[in-house]
Amino acid sequence: MADPSRSEVLVEFTRRGAYMLCAVVHVASGTEASAMGPHNVNPKALEQIAMGKLKRALAAQG
Repeated sequence: MADPSRSEVLVEFTRRGAYMLCAVVHVASGTEASAMGPHNVNPKALEQIAMGKLKRALAAQG
């Protein structure tokens, strides 16, 4: 699978009560990963966690 850092990835932040959800989607494969934390956390930190999960998911696919 393609490395998400070298291809298009959509990033979405959604606040859910006291929590912030960061969802990332690898456009070419449709693979999605997410990370959740307190609403006041640095969004870049959540994005890095979600991207790490996405990389692992893509590696597991092949």
